[in-house]
Amino acid sequence: MAKIRLRAKQLMCLFLMLTSVLLGFSFLPRARAVMQVFSISPATGNVGTNVTLTANLTTTNGVYNVTFDGAVQVVGNATGNNVTASFLVPETTFGNHTVVVVDVSNPLENATYPFYVSTAYYMNVTVPPTPTQLQEGDSVPIFLNVTGEFANMTYGAQIDVQNPDNSTYSEKLGISTSPRGSGSVTLTYPRDFSTGANTNYVGNYAVSANLTVAPTKFIVSLTNSTEYHRMQTVNIKAVYASNETVTLNVSGNNIQYSVNMTADSAGVINYSSFAVPLNASVGTYNVNIVSVAASPTVKTPPDTQNFTVPGFALNVTTRNLAGDLVPNAPVSALENGTSVNNQTTDSNGTTVLMLEIGNYTLQGYFQGVEVGEGHFEVNNTEASNLVLNLTDLNVRVVAIVNGAEVSIPEAGVYLTPENVTLTTDVTGNAVAQSLLPNSTYTLNASRYNTPFNVTTIIKSSSNNTVNGTITSLLVGGSPVPFFNVTISCPSYTLQVQAFKADGQPFSNAAVEAKELVGGINYDGNTDSNGTVAFYNTTLGEYEVEILDNAGKELNSTTVNLFQDQNVTVNCNLFGLNISVTVTDYFGQPFANTNVTLQENGVEPISSRTQANGMVTFANLVGDSYSVSVYLSDQGPPTMIESLLVDGSTTVSITMNRYVLLAGLPVETSQLAVVIIIVLSVLLVLSLEVYRRRRNKSQKTDS
Repeated sequence: MAKIRLRAKQLMCLFLMLTSVLLGFSFLPRARAVMQVFSISPATGNVGTNVTLTANLTTTNGVYNVTFDGAVQVVGNATGNNVTASFLVPETTFGNHTVVVVDVSNPLENATYPFYVSTAYYMNVTVPPTPTQLQEGDSVPIFLNVTGEFANMTYGAQIDVQNPDNSTYSEKLGISTSPRGSGSVTLTYPRDFSTGANTNYVGNYAVSANLTVAPTKFIVSLTNSTEYHRMQTVNIKAVYASNETVTLNVSGNNIQYSVNMTADSAGVINYSSFAVPLNASVGTYNVNIVSVAASPTVKTPPDTQNFTVPGFALNVTTRNLAGDLVPNAPVSALENGTSVNNQTTDSNGTTVLMLEIGNYTLQGYFQGVEVGEGHFEVNNTEASNLVLNLTDLNVRVVAIVNGAEVSIPEAGVYLTPENVTLTTDVTGNAVAQSLLPNSTYTLNASRYNTPFNVTTIIKSSSNNTVNGTITSLLVGGSPVPFFNVTISCPSYTLQVQAFKADGQPFSNAAVEAKELVGGINYDGNTDSNGTVAFYNTTLGEYEVEILDNAGKELNSTTVNLFQDQNVTVNCNLFGLNISVTVTDYFGQPFANTNVTLQENGVEPISSRTQANGMVTFANLVGDSYSVSVYLSDQGPPTMIESLLVDGSTTVSITMNRYVLLAGLPVETSQLAVVIIIVLSVLLVLSLEVYRRRRNKSQKTDS
């Protein structure tokens, strides 16, 4: 009993030890991938640089964030354990900074990577949006900015402006940075620059700084815009001496304008009494100001500047009367009878005409002939169709089959002088788009590259068809969207004569003539001479087939029917004779034996052998046959043989299993048994006779 208790205590201790070990293992940290940032691109940059990093995450598909110096820049979900994130470098100071990827589910799991922020300087000049522009005497704000610099410091800078007359004006300034290393300053040219700074010249003003910053520029002109439409006022501004007299000229196509003016007490000329006239065409115009004072101000460069009258875009699409696009069509815009713009439509039938405000006549041309005219009022960008008097020619090729009209596909129609080939579709139609309605054309129709019809369309004011000639595409003297022309295929006689394998005419044979493409069929039966004629047969290529009474093809040939044709088809596999001879083991003929001939898919035929063991089957078609021999009128065949027939033949079937005795079939095995028995009996009798004769001789001797 004590031993049992001892063993129980030992088992309990062992159980407690195992439990402790297992619990200890359960609290050990699981194996996991160490987080790291694989790459940051770029690893250095200015404030605002777009940075992309790749890293891994401890938690599969977990949430992560990316911090820059502790400030969260990106929050997202990992793909598996992969992290790809992009952020913009925030406003901060010059030097090294820390990027951290944090596993939100396990904040203690993170990975860091350094990023170096470099200093950047930016300079910008504020100019009005195009087509508005600066004029002489205007002021220009210049903006200078720095990022990624040391914090809370002031940096000296100098901005230089070089005028078109090559004089340079400078201004020194200080830029103070914020705790994040950024700072900016704005000053106005010429107000905030040294004495003498001005915008009194037309041309480019170059702006630069003594910092690592890209130079920039601005342009000063005379007019307040680079372009004007008709009836718009042109504002002109220039700077001269106080009360100086100048002459202002505006010149260009249809414009010659001149006026004398006097500058105000500040030397400014500001003129707004000139508007672009209604006769101004699209193009470039020049503004020029010259001093006419006794002591004139001479400017280098001179006060001269161009502006444009751009016009509005009129998008024109040319279409024929049927609504089809017409490519490569010249279009001319006329104003008051004068051509002001000429363009040609592209492959999509469209073109753009730049026209100013006004009323216009558009004329469309095709092959050098004016074929359309439209009237348009332009006051803005618009789109319009110009209809051209061009006709679509619809050609239909047909044939008369058994009194009905049948469409002919894949017929070729060569059209001149366009030199294009049309091909009829399954409905027998082909369309030639955009033809001059009163011009001369020729249509050459063909099938299988064999011409069969020529139709001429002549230039005429009448609307009659005479001897295959169509007098113009006009209807009632006017052009129409569609003009239909029907071309009929000619007919010929196709005569077919069929012969059997023995050279005799094949009478009452079914004959079918099938057109290879058009779906036209003719059928008939040969007469006693083996001949059938198909009259009024549409031209084309035909497959002529000879069929037996069961619809089986016996032979075929291809006929090109572009004239009357006589075709001979020899059916060498029809009218064949198959003779079957049935004999026994010893070659004796089986008479009055049922023989059945079976052709694939055809009702079997049977006959009985003659006294010579032969039976003949006549007027057969070459094919695979099976020959069955029946010794009994009931039950399965006694013997079956297969043969491939491609001509008249004689087949010998030997019934090796049978022997004829007194005209009756006996199985060879049974006959052998009978012969053995008979021979055995004869042997026994012979021995008995021999024994008796010997015994009798011995008695006689005694």
